[in-house]
Amino acid sequence: MSGFEILTSDRGVPIKLWTKGVPVQPEARQQLLNTAQMPFIYRHLAVMPDVHLGKGSTIGSVIPSKGAIIPAAIGVDLGCGMMAVRTSLKASDLPDNLRNIRRAMEKAVPHGRTVGRGKRDVGSWQHTPEAVDRAWARLLPGFKAITEKYPRLERTNNHNHLGTLGTGNHFVELCLDETDQVWVMLHSGSRGVGNAIGTRFIEMAKQDMRKHQLNLPDEDLAYLQEGSTFFDDYVEAVEWAQEYARINREVMMDHTLAALADEIDTPFTSVQEAVNCHHNYVQQEEHFGQQVWVTRKGAVSARRGQLGIIPGSMGAKSFIVRGLGNADSFHSCSHGAGRIMSRNQAKKAFTLDDHRQATAHVECRKDHSVLDETPGAYKDIEAVMAAQKDLVEIVHTLRQVVCVKG
Repeated sequence: MSGFEILTSDRGVPIKLWTKGVPVQPEARQQLLNTAQMPFIYRHLAVMPDVHLGKGSTIGSVIPSKGAIIPAAIGVDLGCGMMAVRTSLKASDLPDNLRNIRRAMEKAVPHGRTVGRGKRDVGSWQHTPEAVDRAWARLLPGFKAITEKYPRLERTNNHNHLGTLGTGNHFVELCLDETDQVWVMLHSGSRGVGNAIGTRFIEMAKQDMRKHQLNLPDEDLAYLQEGSTFFDDYVEAVEWAQEYARINREVMMDHTLAALADEIDTPFTSVQEAVNCHHNYVQQEEHFGQQVWVTRKGAVSARRGQLGIIPGSMGAKSFIVRGLGNADSFHSCSHGAGRIMSRNQAKKAFTLDDHRQATAHVECRKDHSVLDETPGAYKDIEAVMAAQKDLVEIVHTLRQVVCVKG
């Protein structure tokens, strides 16, 4: 018996959904049907249990394609993903009051955003540390190759955003596993420069569609065709942004571990237990004997034996998982719990008291600015994991004790 349900229509490829026991919005179903109509989709769409409404295509989709890529399906947070490190610390090594650890983590990693004339953006470096400069030097040759063709991308937050968290659902957390071992886990992507690259090529794809007068079910399904100059330029820029995102997470992890070491008397070591994995990206892969482009828009690669990370909300469990290599899912799994309501809906549906109660066991901010990230705005992570038991197996179960939100 398969773990997925099939959604079909008169037009387009089948849609395989790993959503048993979890809600799927009608609007998300329609988005899936729209995407499935695109003529270059290969075999079928694979839909993860955290699926919800996105821009153009649903978040929680695996979109295989031949001959074209949809830039809006990958979005603007190119290479967004997770990193987790297990330390030698135990829960007993942590102080009873974790506030100073949270503040040290907040100081070590710029986060959030302030805008306005004369204001310094708290989410960027004012003076980049040496570690950031060294990391940027690795990325600079690729950046120069891109900006020679697209000079406007030079005027972006690039060097000064490396090693910073961002906003929204991005976070840095201290967690405990099932044996009370301490982990550091974080979630971020390619920051301002990735956003600028994504936005630029999404608009170029839309312009191309208008030029050829192509009618699409949704203008955010505008695509770039393989063999065109823009396609090659996009792939080059996306691959660079995905590398930026990976390095961004490495720098933040180093700074967070250093901040933790300053706050704790017990010396400790760290072992990278889980891969530094993207969940918003595109790459070429072989599936069913064919080379195809695989866009994971809110999905993680889960090849057999491959480690990945599936976080819950800021008050729920998270999981280190091992892929089972399910061919029908294009070797993929969910990237998290998935929202059940928009940010605005969450702010209206929940009070600060609701949020404080849901995060009582976590040292985190409990103010209005994080209300849209409250646990009740997300699907039940246990149900999400149950729906994809033929995609991954659970290796470690983590519970947050400190959470720094963007």
